[in-house]
Amino acid sequence: MTDEGTFTGYGSIFGNVDSYGEKVAAGAFAESLARHRQEETKPLMLWQHNPNEPIGVWEDLAEDGKGLKGTGRFVMEASRGREVHALLKAGAIRGLSIGYRELDTDQEGNVRILKKLDLMEISVVSFPANRRARVESVKAERMEEFARRLRDGDPLPVKEFEDILREAGVPKAMAVQIASVGYAKAIRSESEGSKANEPAAFLEALLRG
Repeated sequence: MTDEGTFTGYGSIFGNVDSYGEKVAAGAFAESLARHRQEETKPLMLWQHNPNEPIGVWEDLAEDGKGLKGTGRFVMEASRGREVHALLKAGAIRGLSIGYRELDTDQEGNVRILKKLDLMEISVVSFPANRRARVESVKAERMEEFARRLRDGDPLPVKEFEDILREAGVPKAMAVQIASVGYAKAIRSESEGSKANEPAAFLEALLRG
């Protein structure tokens, strides 16, 4: 997710059973998405499925092998959009959930199969029915600062770089190793006056460890 409020994630995951005992079939959204494109409409982006709280727009929605993937953008001029943006960047929430009308369903034992759905909205939520439906790409301000300071020849301290790796999901032991060995060596090279302050050379030194 960027400071402009854009992010990507999955509103629905194909083939796994959610907390309601339902499973979305691949292709369930194909006709609905095609109709939205034809009519130049878009599913709403809401906060917690509340129709009174739109928070942004879905700029691109498509099915892939995993599920319903979307690129969205928060309306940063709206207070709720800014609030949800901040919550996502902090990792306080991450869930996505769809609102729809059922057009074709089936039953497999105790599981309802959702074969065709009219997609009406995708919400950012605290508790998604499908735990795998969530915002996936989050680009924090600290990573942007890290890149800027590399360009300026003023790299972040080792501990702050380690924190960035942890925020990105790198396991603690690996983050410590990368930061304290490769990154620390690259910083030392720069301080000793080598060409490591050039981005390519700096990254090469980091990877050499």
